[in-house]
Amino acid sequence: MSYLKPPRTPRSVELPPRQALHAGSTQVLVVGGGPAGIGAALGAANAGAEVILVERYGFLGGNATAALVMPLMSFHNEVKQAVSGDTGRLLPPDHGEGEPVVGGVLWVLLEQLVRAGAAIRPSLETGYTVPFDAELFKLVAYELLENHEVRTLLHAFASGVLGLPDRTRVVFETKSGPLVIDADVIVDCTGDGDVAAAAGAAYDIGRPEDGWTQPMTLMFRMVRFDQERFASYTHANPDQWRGVHGLWDLVRAATDAGELDLPREDILFFATPNPGELAVNSTRVTEVLGTSVWDLTRAEFTAHRQMAQIARFLRDRVPGFADSYVVQSGVQVGVRETRRIVGEYRLTGEDVLTARQFGDAVARGAYPVDIHNPSGRGTTLKRLPRGESYDIPLRCLLPRGLDRILVAGRCISGDHVAHSSYRVMPISMATGQAAGVCAALAATEGRQPRNVPASAVQRELRSQGASLR
Repeated sequence: MSYLKPPRTPRSVELPPRQALHAGSTQVLVVGGGPAGIGAALGAANAGAEVILVERYGFLGGNATAALVMPLMSFHNEVKQAVSGDTGRLLPPDHGEGEPVVGGVLWVLLEQLVRAGAAIRPSLETGYTVPFDAELFKLVAYELLENHEVRTLLHAFASGVLGLPDRTRVVFETKSGPLVIDADVIVDCTGDGDVAAAAGAAYDIGRPEDGWTQPMTLMFRMVRFDQERFASYTHANPDQWRGVHGLWDLVRAATDAGELDLPREDILFFATPNPGELAVNSTRVTEVLGTSVWDLTRAEFTAHRQMAQIARFLRDRVPGFADSYVVQSGVQVGVRETRRIVGEYRLTGEDVLTARQFGDAVARGAYPVDIHNPSGRGTTLKRLPRGESYDIPLRCLLPRGLDRILVAGRCISGDHVAHSSYRVMPISMATGQAAGVCAALAATEGRQPRNVPASAVQRELRSQGASLR
């Protein structure tokens, strides 16, 4: 392998002092422009706060656009379980009828995506997922922030946090050199909890027995897919396809022939809104950590090689793919799990699977526990009780012992099992909106976020259309 590996003997060197450009001040600073960050920025702006959002890439959307994680997974409870007999529709067949448990800014985003022809509304036909076009998603996200007067800075990576007497200063690395932005309250939507960790927050990583996190996946899009030919194959071989995954016999044959070398036993892909196009979710890189530059580099090399194998396998062995090719891969490998910031409360897998309710609930979820094996093949899937949802308390967004910082998205406080449910993008957007509202109320009232009553956050969230009990 030609990638750089960590030094055998770590050695630190001193860097010279430097100056940074003071880029501005704001009431609420949102770091990260993915679904959680979009939710936080819109939630804070709707609550009356001045907001700046800073994103590391040159576009918004986070994992939805940078990592091509699609579709948006179901955010509905399951009132009825449905197992479809249709083996060719390429959307989940086992998500039954239910009610949405996420509202608010998620629906604002979805309505605008649908109007732009960039998404399909969730329904029984889509398995209550939302297929979307990643490129149009970027444009819609820009328009939403502009319409809410959120000032946005792109191409800026958060690298440090400095405490001031009555504010917090975040340092960003940019092509224009380092710059800083001061804020009354910060919402960390980096996915990895970068800002909270830099400020000294405690955090957990991975499963308790060995610290391994869920594997990384490089998603990619393929075009010139012949769905009719593929459907003919799946109808003739119904035991080989379950809605969005399968091809076990073909995978086994290709593996035995030395054509595939994957730490998974099947192929997983989803339809998109565009005819003849698929989003392939089948690479898997295990025992890597998304906060390690060395592991991320190794994961990119490994995942791109896996992508080439999968594309060749589909073309050579799977009906419907003879003329298909990879048109786009993620800007970076998709990371499911890194830091989980320790908050005032840690949501547990038991809380999720028993559909626990909390008095300070600010978001809800109904997505199953979905753990991709951190060290090999297999995926653990456990569903909530029929028709139920679980609450996410405000305390999960408040890092223990930190002032003026909230967290949202996949880095909120929870254990490894609970995280596998609340990490999905619709729930991340809900916790983002809640964190943004709390941050806005704290900033406009001169309070610490932990001193904002949960009832005030709930009242504002309801006024913004959020789904609470």
